[in-house]
Amino acid sequence: MATLILTGGGTAGHCIPNIALLPYLKDKFDKIYYIGSENGIEKDLISKTNIPFYSVPCVKLSRTNAFENVKLPFKLYSGIKEAKKLIDELNPDVVFSKGGFVSVPTVIAASKKKIPVISHESDLSPGLANKFTAKYCKKVLTTFPETAKKFKNGEFVGSPIRKSLFNDKKVDIKQFGFSDTKPILLVTGGSQGAKVINTALRSALPTILTKFNVIHICGKGNLDNKFNPKGYYQIEYTDKIENAFAVCSVCVSRAGANTLFELLSLKIPCILIPLPKGESRGDQVDNANYFEKLGLVNVLPQENLTPESLAFAINSTYTNRNNIRKNIEKRPIFDASEKIVNILTNYIN
Repeated sequence: MATLILTGGGTAGHCIPNIALLPYLKDKFDKIYYIGSENGIEKDLISKTNIPFYSVPCVKLSRTNAFENVKLPFKLYSGIKEAKKLIDELNPDVVFSKGGFVSVPTVIAASKKKIPVISHESDLSPGLANKFTAKYCKKVLTTFPETAKKFKNGEFVGSPIRKSLFNDKKVDIKQFGFSDTKPILLVTGGSQGAKVINTALRSALPTILTKFNVIHICGKGNLDNKFNPKGYYQIEYTDKIENAFAVCSVCVSRAGANTLFELLSLKIPCILIPLPKGESRGDQVDNANYFEKLGLVNVLPQENLTPESLAFAINSTYTNRNNIRKNIEKRPIFDASEKIVNILTNYIN
């Protein structure tokens, strides 16, 4: 009876790849458990699967409040202690971590219990949690070839991509309230939303709606019922993003690696507005620039974002959509799920 623990969270980007692996993992592991945080988005996402979820205390480095960071060692110790108890109870053969601060206690606890840990880094520039826990891992798998070289135990594999994205089932645009044949623009700011993108989009709607219907995934708490014109559909979050991907002709998005690889795997022309350095470690800027240099995406830096620049970028990308798709076809994105699962099975006792 092989047993696996999955961990990772804080944002959907640290959890969705774990969900992408599930169809493959269930053929190899008899028992699969998830360890995350009590109040994180990962708990909500995993609740929609049949995977038992457990929580441990988690720590997060504050970029703005140094005093809060003084408490980190004590919180981390508490989290590791709880994770050790869970590991004793669940008795895994291997632990797979997708990173984020949520993963740290479980990775350290598993390593100290002599349980092999494999982690995966999605972004071009490694996240703090994965850099910190790399020494506790047998391998650090990476989405980008260049990233693997930054770890002594790094190995390039690519990105896990959800099978559900490639469902051939016809999606009815009426579920979004659309009845005409205008092309559909999808706008998403990631699982937490992006207020600057929301504001620019809503200001540009009079222009954009002349050519496009719009699906706007605006983030929790960011619905604005003052904006309800024909052809505009807004929702806080959806766990059926594949339906929006299936009907859209062009997409505006942040530049988190998981969303980016899903868009490219589906050959969807996109405008990336990466979260700028200062509001993050700059990982999204690196991701976006990497693919812009290959001619696979268009990038609109947040500091240049206005209603006018957004509308122009959308029209330009849509007009050039066929050339963008041809460029993507020259550098196809492959699903790394089976490769990752095969690596994990090597550690089954």
